[in-house]
Amino acid sequence: MARSDKEAAVAGLTEDFRTASATVLTEYRGLTVAQMKQLRRSLGADTKYSVVKNTLTKIAAKSAGVDLADDLLAGPSAIAFVKGDPIDAAKGLKNFQKENPALVIKGGIFDGKAVTSAEIMQLADLESREVLLAKLAGMMKGTMAKAARTFDALRIKLEAGAPAEASSDAAVATEAPAAEVTTEAPAAEEAAPVVEAEAPVAEATETPAE
Repeated sequence: MARSDKEAAVAGLTEDFRTASATVLTEYRGLTVAQMKQLRRSLGADTKYSVVKNTLTKIAAKSAGVDLADDLLAGPSAIAFVKGDPIDAAKGLKNFQKENPALVIKGGIFDGKAVTSAEIMQLADLESREVLLAKLAGMMKGTMAKAARTFDALRIKLEAGAPAEASSDAAVATEAPAAEVTTEAPAAEEAAPVVEAEAPVAEATETPAE
């Protein structure tokens, strides 16, 4: 490979490392050309699967600030540069490997950290971002529906309690005159001693007449 071609290849790989949300290094030895095409289709448009030269890949990874262990670049290598959801890519690799054992998943980089093949398989068992978002949307919808039912029940309860409050007000208004009558009662009691004081005067007048 000419020097200019090597430099272009390194530059392209460096950019792939920098822009990928995750990278998975594989060994493709034993896969046919048709199987490689099938693998690329299964990974989807958000993942770039490229056969690479180990020496150039090592240089590109270093330029991108990615530390790759030497065992990840042993043997014929192909790298999946994931630009979308890493879980979807991991699922695609795992499902393809079930039908094509010749594909060897050596390890990779996820969230800036080195991950093993076993960890990538565990990642594949997780629910994808779309599934999680769908579940979250369902939970939020259920919560909002519950809140709406609660508010509606509260509104109905308040509306049902409004006549009772009006009746209480009417009862208070009806009792007001009774309070006034009770207040006037002492005035009647004060008039009684005046009548009793006049009785002895009448008896004193009648005695001399006899």
